[in-house]
Amino acid sequence: MVKTATTESSEVRDNIVSVGQRIMASKGFSAVGLNEILTTAGVPKGSFYYYFASKDAFGEALLEKYFKDYLAELDVTLQQEGTPVADGLIAYFDKWRRNQLFSDCHGKCLVVKLGAEVADLSEPMRLTIKQGTAGIVARLAHAIERGTTEGSVKVDDEAGLAAESLYQLWLGASVMAKVTRDEAPFDAAMRTTRQVLHLPR
Repeated sequence: MVKTATTESSEVRDNIVSVGQRIMASKGFSAVGLNEILTTAGVPKGSFYYYFASKDAFGEALLEKYFKDYLAELDVTLQQEGTPVADGLIAYFDKWRRNQLFSDCHGKCLVVKLGAEVADLSEPMRLTIKQGTAGIVARLAHAIERGTTEGSVKVDDEAGLAAESLYQLWLGASVMAKVTRDEAPFDAAMRTTRQVLHLPR
């Protein structure tokens, strides 16, 4: 396949975003300079503003790609044919735990790393995170509704409230796991998750 200038430009842009996602998941948004990202991506410094109007615009693009990939992976996890919904939900939280336990989570824990930081720095990035996390909660709520219908899960609250509570629970557990540097917060989160969904331990 012959690459066009448009295709090459898109690939360079995607590479900058992917490299930035990995670095910022480890160091945060403010601590990472454009030079580090562009050097790692192998892109000349002067080229950055061809692809992005500003660092904030870059951050917005980075978060949009992150959530697009995250939601696609979540859909696969929650909608495995022939698998009870309860199993898909537990698989999702197990995967969350595994990703967060990496000292370098390879760009898979961006909300935990950047959420509080960029919400105070950039309104467009805050709104992108708000929209992305709303998409996650909506998918969890839909899964809980399906699980209730099939009988693999049961919740005392409305599905949307249960989904929101579980997502916030795991965000908090992720922060505390970083503070304590152990897995106890995830153990507690999983116990509570099973209680909320009325699943055996």
